[in-house]
Amino acid sequence: MKKNKLLTTIALLSVILFAGCRNDDYVAIDGGPCPVVKSTTPATNATLVGKSEAPASGQAMRTTLVTATFNKKIDAKTINAQTFIVKVTGGAILSGDVTYNDADSTATFTSSTKFADNTTYEAKVTTGVKDLIGNALQTDYVWAFSTGTTVLPIIIATDPANGSTGVPINKTITATFSVDMDQSTITTSTFTLYNGTIAVLGVVSTNGAVASYDPTSILIPNTVYTAKISKLILNQDGSALAEDSTWTFTTAGIPPTVITTNPANEALNVPLNTTVSAVFSVPMNASSITASTFSVREGVNNVLGVVNYSGSTASFNPTNDFLPNTLYTAHITTGVNNTVGTALIKDTVWTFTTADITPEVVFTDPANLDANVELNKTIAATFNVAMDATTFSNATFTLKQGINTIAGVVSYSGVTATFNPSSNLTAGTTYTANITTGVKSITNKSMLSNHQWEFTTPASTVIVPFIDLLSVARFGIISGVGVSNNAGASVINNLDVGIYPGARSSITGFPPATIVNGKTYAADDGAAVAAMLKQAKLDLVAAYLFAAGLPASATISGNQGGKTLAPGVYKSTSTLSVDGSPLTLDAQGDPNAYWVFQVASTFTTTTGGSIVLAGGAQAKNIFWQVGSSATIGTYTTFYGNILALQSITMDPYAVATGRMLAQNAAVTMTSTNNINKP
Repeated sequence: MKKNKLLTTIALLSVILFAGCRNDDYVAIDGGPCPVVKSTTPATNATLVGKSEAPASGQAMRTTLVTATFNKKIDAKTINAQTFIVKVTGGAILSGDVTYNDADSTATFTSSTKFADNTTYEAKVTTGVKDLIGNALQTDYVWAFSTGTTVLPIIIATDPANGSTGVPINKTITATFSVDMDQSTITTSTFTLYNGTIAVLGVVSTNGAVASYDPTSILIPNTVYTAKISKLILNQDGSALAEDSTWTFTTAGIPPTVITTNPANEALNVPLNTTVSAVFSVPMNASSITASTFSVREGVNNVLGVVNYSGSTASFNPTNDFLPNTLYTAHITTGVNNTVGTALIKDTVWTFTTADITPEVVFTDPANLDANVELNKTIAATFNVAMDATTFSNATFTLKQGINTIAGVVSYSGVTATFNPSSNLTAGTTYTANITTGVKSITNKSMLSNHQWEFTTPASTVIVPFIDLLSVARFGIISGVGVSNNAGASVINNLDVGIYPGARSSITGFPPATIVNGKTYAADDGAAVAAMLKQAKLDLVAAYLFAAGLPASATISGNQGGKTLAPGVYKSTSTLSVDGSPLTLDAQGDPNAYWVFQVASTFTTTTGGSIVLAGGAQAKNIFWQVGSSATIGTYTTFYGNILALQSITMDPYAVATGRMLAQNAAVTMTSTNNINKP
């Protein structure tokens, strides 16, 4: 006899069981949230059960014993004679006792009489079995074994199951056998479907242990059907079923349909901002209408969007506008169902083509005729459609001052083109930006005409009034709570060191740090010194507030390394850094040129991020107003006066020409730092 092949079928059924069970908080013994029969004795299709010549793996412990072991602990009250049934295949149900052992999650049926010789038996564990929190087996578990050498085939599952309701009217009826069957014996004579006494025409097919009956026409809604498998069907060894098998099911009501769509099927010139929608014939189950069941594609690519349902209408709102002149396919699957669970009979698919939009500039920054445009401005133009980035260049996007072309870098992203001038614009100057018809949309369509606009920079850069440090100018370091030199021979040249209201005990590391042509002062050095320090702190606060209140000539952000900045007031609304490459401050030949950097949060330089002076720039005219703390990086060269609200830290071997003035927190020199008078 050929070896029976049921393992694949059982494995597939197990996957279905696990996938169909609702989740719970119970930790299963052997995976899966729902109860499953994981082993039996006798084993599926075991032969010679109870015979001494049977292999050990195929025998029951005794000839009256049948067991089923579960993957998790089971509610013992649900294990009984109604949920664990053993019968002669094609014959009577056996009487016996049903017990459950919680230690190994095993149910046992003990027959009142010994099994008959050369007989096939059929065992079934029903969906009445539940775990400790009420999750049930998702389908009956059925298996067969024999006390002889042959196991008769049995039907272990049907789809729909016996007594099912709400069955889709386009359902293919299947029966799963315990073994692979002889395909030649499964025909429309041995596998039939009836509506009352009327035979339903259909096509029968087999695949291993599964026989299918596919009705030629859809079934009638709200109708009872009877499926029948004849005992004339044989397995591949020529063994027949012990008896005919009959089961019934009831179809669902009239299935929903899509009665209209927007856009209509094969619509042309569809607007790019269209929301795709479908109206159903009846109210639908909103939870069944998701991105998995309602999708829009461009070729093989899914379009991102949000799916909604209201009334009888499902809608798909794309995250971004559709592409112009492009074919899209909308798809609603049979996964959607109405409020009573009846699904679409078949998928609904329709196509539409978007309009080929003529590109045009819809927004510019600066706008046409804008005045007082920042000198470090990046020029931008936004289009109404996605454009071909390769068509943007210094030939198609230009910036001119009179007849002079301004050098810069052109780029394109999203629907916006930008022109970033290579250097700051000139004050008091009118510029003309121009985008030519050489730029094209992604559908190769050009603008109807060039787009040109003008803007003007301020008459002059903001004149920075002199920031007078007054009495705090004598200090290279002043702090609120502490001054420390952590290591190395740091040197402060030609400047004093002060702390207020902190005490002298909070000045540490002097020596090895030294002060050349200067002294240290602390609030507890006497009344006169305390008064002098208090005034210095008041002057620091006044200078800080004055610097913070100056009108900005340009806004900057992030890393300034690698840039060159002309004199002016530069505002950063968050952190600011000079990271990895120097920042050059170019006075352009004016020795009185000023720079004020208004930093809302922290200011940091890192290794390589030095400050470089050019064009006659002087450290005394550079002010860094820092709204939090400042850090000067290792081995960097720094120029300017730091007016910090909180702390200032100089990392190892950093050299500053300027002042480290902290209002409230500490100033720390970490190792071998120099501070020189600007």
